[in-house]
Amino acid sequence: MKRTFIFFFLLCFALEPKAQDTPVSRSGNHISVSVPGEEIRLEFCSPAIFRIRRSQDKVFRENEQWMVRQYTFSPVELKTDDRPEALYIETSDLHIRIVKNPVQIEVRDKSERLLYSEQPGQRFFPDSVRNIVALGPDEHFFGLGERMDFLDQRGKKVWLNVELGRGSKPPVGGKDILRANYCPVPFVMSTRGYGIFFHTAFPTLWDMGWRSKENYTMCAYGGELDYYFIFGPDMYRMVDRYTALTGKSPLLPRYAMGLHVGTYAGGTWKFESETGDRYAVELARRFRAEGIPFDLLWFDSTWRFFNTTFGNGGSTFEWRETFHNPEKMMRDLYAENVKAVGLHIRSILDNGPAYKLLDRAREAGNVLVPQAGSEGLVNFFDTAAVNWWWENAAKKVTGLGVSFFKTDVGSAFGTKKDVDVVLGHKAAELHNLFPLAYAEAPYRKFQETTGLRGLTHTREGYAGIQRYPYIWAGDWGSEWQWFEPLIVAGMNMGLSGVGNWTHCMGGFEQYSPYDTELFIRWCQFGMFSPVAMLFGMDHPRYHEPWTYGREALDNFRKYAHLRYALIPYIYTAARDLYDSAKPLMAPLVMDFPQDENTYNLSGQYMFGSSLMICPVTTKGALSQPVYFPGGEWIDYETGERISGRQYKSFLTPLTVLPIFVRAGAIIPMQPPMQWVDQYPLDVLTLDVYPSGISSYELYEDDGKTMDYEKGVFARTRFTSELKPEAWTFTAARPEGKYIPATHTYLIKALLDSKPATVSENGKILSELTTSIAVQEKTGWFYDESKRRLWVKTAGGNRTGLTLIADYQ
Repeated sequence: MKRTFIFFFLLCFALEPKAQDTPVSRSGNHISVSVPGEEIRLEFCSPAIFRIRRSQDKVFRENEQWMVRQYTFSPVELKTDDRPEALYIETSDLHIRIVKNPVQIEVRDKSERLLYSEQPGQRFFPDSVRNIVALGPDEHFFGLGERMDFLDQRGKKVWLNVELGRGSKPPVGGKDILRANYCPVPFVMSTRGYGIFFHTAFPTLWDMGWRSKENYTMCAYGGELDYYFIFGPDMYRMVDRYTALTGKSPLLPRYAMGLHVGTYAGGTWKFESETGDRYAVELARRFRAEGIPFDLLWFDSTWRFFNTTFGNGGSTFEWRETFHNPEKMMRDLYAENVKAVGLHIRSILDNGPAYKLLDRAREAGNVLVPQAGSEGLVNFFDTAAVNWWWENAAKKVTGLGVSFFKTDVGSAFGTKKDVDVVLGHKAAELHNLFPLAYAEAPYRKFQETTGLRGLTHTREGYAGIQRYPYIWAGDWGSEWQWFEPLIVAGMNMGLSGVGNWTHCMGGFEQYSPYDTELFIRWCQFGMFSPVAMLFGMDHPRYHEPWTYGREALDNFRKYAHLRYALIPYIYTAARDLYDSAKPLMAPLVMDFPQDENTYNLSGQYMFGSSLMICPVTTKGALSQPVYFPGGEWIDYETGERISGRQYKSFLTPLTVLPIFVRAGAIIPMQPPMQWVDQYPLDVLTLDVYPSGISSYELYEDDGKTMDYEKGVFARTRFTSELKPEAWTFTAARPEGKYIPATHTYLIKALLDSKPATVSENGKILSELTTSIAVQEKTGWFYDESKRRLWVKTAGGNRTGLTLIADYQ
């Protein structure tokens, strides 16, 4: 390998023209290169990540703290070779060449495979800075935030700025997927095995081969040229390393894995007089009566008093007069075992009859632009202003039992052109950082006050928003045209490091007659989204499932029950998100990056490590084609085995969401519950799809405190091994500082033939006559029609166990 690298050096030395000596200096992980008219700084974060900063005036800005949270790193072993024409740098993962005149940076992996090659060209302009990179003939790009248009961004031109988007409104609905930009993230991943994080809060334009097939460019309209090179080579490691810089997604409370329900409490905009404090309580009771599980409920905007200064756009933190006794209403909701109750707020304060928050904030200097008479935005960048907001505004409602906020309209700052510089920064830059500061304030304050995990429900975001979960996709209408684009948006968020994401099941605004089929299909997808959320603005129905008829209600209940059964699986995936940024909703390209068939699969995604979800997004569809990547897959409904690397069509009855299981999967499930942790988990079901050797680790903790950050959790390892003569399944004892509840196991394994005997820890188990009998007592039963082996164990997680289904 060293000979290859030396040969590469010598070859480049022979081919490059001689240049004047260029000063190069090194201090720890930092290397500086001065060339005429420019200084370049390389800051190595690890052998796989380095930061590139380029400045014409050789002055660099101080490190910001809103996007990137990690600037201090352990020493990185660097080997350098400074030659007249170029500087060569070697880490254990990368070989870097910096050509000095004209300045170009080239990166190869340790096997000398070319990853990245910058092209000559002007970088600095009066209004912008930009970078130019060679575009490989087989190179494709993924990421860039909550894009609803495409997965593969090769050949596209993408504008990133927190806003609804540029251009004219479409003829229907007032929303356009091509303009959607609620949560842009200036991070992109290449199929060559590297990612680029453009470290800027200014608006950016990414030309990914739109203008030329020879190169791609990224342009920031302000600031310095500052970007990170992140080596993978796989996408999971790229996202993990990106979030090592910008922050990991914390673990949400376990109850947040359940259903979230929003309500206008009986009256949306223009129907405010119909709101009242009984509506939400009766809504919760109806969900319980219908047997539909849910855990969280929030009141949207019409809970609060609207004043004339900003109308419904400002927050007075005063209850509308129709809510006669909010305190009792809160008690009644918690009595229905609602785990958390939240309120919709805005970033803008307004005066109510009692609190006069806008006037007081202005007098105290806690609004962002005090000199603007119409400006009511809280200065969430300032700790003192946040503390004032919490004590004088938020606490007006938290004392009643409010435990989280829905922080709407994070894009309000910087949209008016009457302000250019604020807090020493360009307004265009702070505009994209404001959603981060706004989402962080209540997240941190609730967490500090309660000592429990925080929860913020927010719409806008930028690089780093994953630290303050969760984000929802915004106000998209109840029409088929917006259904599939939302699936794309969710996948793009996972590709951009934002794993806790959701949307309004069934759409938000109603522009056309009610469509029961759309509601059913959208809710099926919603139950297999990272966060499951039901909310609509359509008065007087508000997407309440029983208003769509019996079939819709039954289907909603079916998939709500399935989601709640999968809580152990979903919660384990949430821990994976915290540990490594692995998204719960992942496009297939993340697992199969070399399979070009996955690059624009807009209607299929992995839900956790084992389930492929394929929502039906075509009205009236009787069948749907599905693409199966490499490996073997199993139809969740029928048990049919399907070989990978093929397209296959399936019938799509309205009541069925197409779900396919990866062969080898071990899926933990719990009994039906009406809210998370309604009952102690005394029997853990393991849904097993044996294939070769496979394993799974179940994650458990207390579900609510911050102790998981201190290492107080448990992991239980399950292993499956299928051979012609026997199937062996092992459940180890939990390992870790947390002691889970004691439980036995109910195991359901898809096996193509009936075993002769089944033993547990060497003891032969009794064969029973039905699957129902197995659920009630220790023993086993084989269902010939469904090819399922059912086993109820005698032992459990206190002792560990080994099952053997013997075919001899």
